[in-house]
Amino acid sequence: MSAQGGTKAIVAALGANLSIAVAKFVAFLFSGSSSMLAEAVHSVADSGNQGLLLLGGNRAKRAATEEHPFGYGRERYIYGFLVSIVLFSVGGMFAVYEGYEKVKHPHPLDDWYWPVGVLIFSIVAEGFSFRTAMKESNATRGSLSWMEFIRRAKAPELPVVLLEDFGALIGLALALAGVGLAIGTHNGVWDGIGTLCIGTLLIVIALVLAVETKSLLLGESASADQVAKIREAAVDGDSVTRIIHMRTQHLGPEELLVAAKIAVRHDDTAVEVAAAIDAAEARIREAVPIARVIYLEPDIYSEAAAAAGPDPEATPGGPGPTPAEH
Repeated sequence: MSAQGGTKAIVAALGANLSIAVAKFVAFLFSGSSSMLAEAVHSVADSGNQGLLLLGGNRAKRAATEEHPFGYGRERYIYGFLVSIVLFSVGGMFAVYEGYEKVKHPHPLDDWYWPVGVLIFSIVAEGFSFRTAMKESNATRGSLSWMEFIRRAKAPELPVVLLEDFGALIGLALALAGVGLAIGTHNGVWDGIGTLCIGTLLIVIALVLAVETKSLLLGESASADQVAKIREAAVDGDSVTRIIHMRTQHLGPEELLVAAKIAVRHDDTAVEVAAAIDAAEARIREAVPIARVIYLEPDIYSEAAAAAGPDPEATPGGPGPTPAEH
């Protein structure tokens, strides 16, 4: 997933949410609709979220330092996680509170045409933003379903924007239903119920985002397809005969760490082993361009030692066969 595609979707969502927030606040001032106030705060929170994503993307571009030798790519995950917190607290909890207050102390809507007009405008604007996010996501989604794409994507920006826009469209429909029922029945309780539904929806979306971005923060491996390509590229059958064990981890959405113990021939010289490692690294980078940090440790593979010794899939640097077992 390209950062450029994610940025385009974020900017489109930011522009839509800022214009929608202003319109919703105006509608709330004229009508007193709690659904409008909840939706206005929701749009402000979404605008702030897009700002956080842009900030995270910019900070992640900083060059590696001695203190942070693997760079700052994971900052994009940190800001993606902050988005889920903002959406939960500012968006969801505020809407639930407003809905509860409106149900407890209902009052009829004034100038109902303001919220109805703004909601229709908001649906059109959010639909444009959602369409942009879907278009950018389709460039990298492939055959994955939308749920699989959100769960497997290593870059947080597009899944966040997709969920935000989807939630916004559902929330607008709920707000329109609440306002419509409040107008038709002359009972402001329906406006409060619509607001409670909006808050619940935002909290659910925030929890989904939190779970997915937490997984990225902890460190996810390469995809199964990428792992297969790395294994195939590393082994040439001559200087590198097999991969004994391997671990991969994303240092950022577009930067992958590869650490592997590779089997070389027992009679190769040090120069030949070094050349084999260099060639294997070049093949891996060609097969998986985001594999930018590669550590290959040469070893002599022994089937007997692998069968009798500790788990051959042990993490590099952890327990493994002793030299005597080779």
